Amino acid sequence: MQMSALDTTDTYLLLGTNLGDRMVLLKQALTEINAKIGTLGCISSIYETAAWGNKNQPNYLNQVVQVATTLSPVQLLEQTQAIEKKMGRERHGKWEARLIDIDILFYGECVVDRPDLQVPHPHLAERKFTLVPLQEIAPLLVHPLLRKNITELLNQTTDQLPVKHYNTKTYEQHKL
Repeated sequence: MQMSALDTTDTYLLLGTNLGDRMVLLKQALTEINAKIGTLGCISSIYETAAWGNKNQPNYLNQVVQVATTLSPVQLLEQTQAIEKKMGRERHGKWEARLIDIDILFYGECVVDRPDLQVPHPHLAERKFTLVPLQEIAPLLVHPLLRKNITELLNQTTDQLPVKHYNTKTYEQHKL
């Protein structure tokens, strides 16, 4: 798929961190995304959740961001992984604790099924920590494979892990 320099695609990315200064890392990721991937659109609140998959690790802060990009899906994956690496992420195993994780949730209405990239994210509908912030900024966005909007997916998920707004005011006061 060829795009001209003016053509952009709305993408949705999930940011997650459970190591280091999580708030600083989320802000740094947003800065990097804006510089390397595209123009930031809607940005969800920050949510705190227990780890999913491997529960023996610190809680995560998660946030979803809409980005208008001229990158192809593969270029987008390359850039998200480059940002993760620049920010100190090391990959050792599945569902491990991490300084930063950037997942591609949606790339417009495209469906990508490659060994290294699946879009929409294959576990999106199973993860409340993804659906809650996504529903905040794009409740009527329709999943191109499941043909349901984000609100419907959130109402139907079986994930019971609590997803709580993270109080950034308390964080800022604590940091002073």
